Amino acid sequence: MPVTDEAIEKIKAMIVDGELRPGQRLPKEAVLAERLGLSRNSLREAVKALSLIRVLDVRQGDGTYVTSLEPGLLLDALGFVVDFHQDDSVLDFLDVRGILEPAAAAKAARAMSREDVTALKGVLDSLPKEPSLDELIANDLEFHRRVASGAGNPVLCSLIEGVSAPTARARIWRGLTEEGAVERTREQHRAIWAAIADGNAELARSWMTVHVAGVEQWLRTTLTAGGFAPRRGVPHA
Repeated sequence: MPVTDEAIEKIKAMIVDGELRPGQRLPKEAVLAERLGLSRNSLREAVKALSLIRVLDVRQGDGTYVTSLEPGLLLDALGFVVDFHQDDSVLDFLDVRGILEPAAAAKAARAMSREDVTALKGVLDSLPKEPSLDELIANDLEFHRRVASGAGNPVLCSLIEGVSAPTARARIWRGLTEEGAVERTREQHRAIWAAIADGNAELARSWMTVHVAGVEQWLRTTLTAGGFAPRRGVPHA
């Protein structure tokens, strides 16, 4: 095992075993290196690597701390990985959304408080009758974020947010080019909300499946026709 990997594993073991807890400061570099049987250089490299994935927080002049280790923080690194995927993988991300988001909608129907259900309705009501594309996309993102959050599982919520980013351009392009897409999105959002408000988990799951699958089916057809390039951005309307 490379020495840096060994150092990472040893620090990880200290966290997993509870020897280092969220928010706790690591011992001084010289002390920790000696304790773990590592060179100070390999320890530094391990700390750099763990800070990149938000496990450690290096504070200049103050020391190195274990982060909160909250799922949302740790899964931020997923966005970094996502950026390296090629254009045609956007369908793969939509496929993952089609697995995760219906499950989140079903869980939200069981777990969402009445206050959160009301707030979710407020998101839908805030969308103007004739929204701009920017308003529609912002509203869409907020709606899906609140549904995922309402599922009550922070790991699931963070995963959904991570895989949603690569599909954003596809959703924008659809709004620009497909007739009736805006109104269809609005109607499906309201159907999902109504199912969640009624506590009907399976209906919420079904409507979310239809909603995400519609984007995926449109994109498959458009890619086949050569009409969409995810990384080339969106043309001016």
